[in-house]
Amino acid sequence: MKMLKGLLSAALAVSMSFASQYVIKFSHVVSPDTPKGKAADYFAKRVEELSHGKIKVYVYPNAQLGGDKAVLRKMKFNAVQMAAPSFAKFTGLVPQLGLFDLPFLFKDENHLHKVLDGKVGQKLKEMVTKKGYVALAYWDNGFKELSDSKRPLIKPEDCKGLKFRVMSSKVLIAQFKALGAIPVVLPFSEVYSALQQGVVDGQENTISNIYTKKFYEVQRYMTMTNHGYLGYLVVMSKKFWQKLPANLKKVVLEAMKEATAKERIWAKELNNEQLQKIKEYAKRTGKLEIDYLTPQQRALWVKKLRSIYPQFYSTIGKNLIEEAIKEGE
Repeated sequence: MKMLKGLLSAALAVSMSFASQYVIKFSHVVSPDTPKGKAADYFAKRVEELSHGKIKVYVYPNAQLGGDKAVLRKMKFNAVQMAAPSFAKFTGLVPQLGLFDLPFLFKDENHLHKVLDGKVGQKLKEMVTKKGYVALAYWDNGFKELSDSKRPLIKPEDCKGLKFRVMSSKVLIAQFKALGAIPVVLPFSEVYSALQQGVVDGQENTISNIYTKKFYEVQRYMTMTNHGYLGYLVVMSKKFWQKLPANLKKVVLEAMKEATAKERIWAKELNNEQLQKIKEYAKRTGKLEIDYLTPQQRALWVKKLRSIYPQFYSTIGKNLIEEAIKEGE
């Protein structure tokens, strides 16, 4: 009898333990071995460790729970608790996030992270949070480069008349129009075939995207411009966040801080590794020319493309743009 009572007590304790746990479904659309995927897994591990098992995180990679837009809808109802979409998925809600599409806004990686981790980054997170998501952190993909099939892109005018694939972004459309190029909005999944078939002449992307999608195989020239940035915003369901006790909110923020530091290192390492592989391909085949801009050449691009900024003072905010530029001075 005593043994039976003991077993029932143990079972009840286990049941109560599970009932008191907070469960997080963390959705993302990339594979687990990418910087975002690795950081999501690291975050899951650290949250469970720091909360002593009070929070359990299940990571769903490769869009297992749906694409980012579908997941963001589910998060409103707390059906999914976390996601890490690209900034582009939020610009309909918070147009000010178009700031990160502005060409040549950032001098370098240090300038970028000062903005992300400083007052500007915090203001943008607060804007997203007002729209029903709790913005936790910014994760890197990397800086974008240009590639095309027609000629080396050394001067801004070299882009004139060329067709470039762009994401659906008013800033990016204005960017290529300023260069005298023709922007063509296409889904990411169609870029390789569009380049291969000559539907478009060129594209802009991070090294990791250029490498993993093999865009370099269907392009003749690539210019290392570092002209724009691609990143992710890690968000949590507001309904879930409000249910968390204060001590567990601190745990989530600490684990996210650690995961963010790791993710940025992994993103940089991956871009460097994959750039090396593209260079090896170029050397081995002779089918790709990789060009680097001198400081003088870069200055011409900066002057040309920063001229579009006033077009977005009303949507992004003149003060926000100027504050971001000032961070790098």
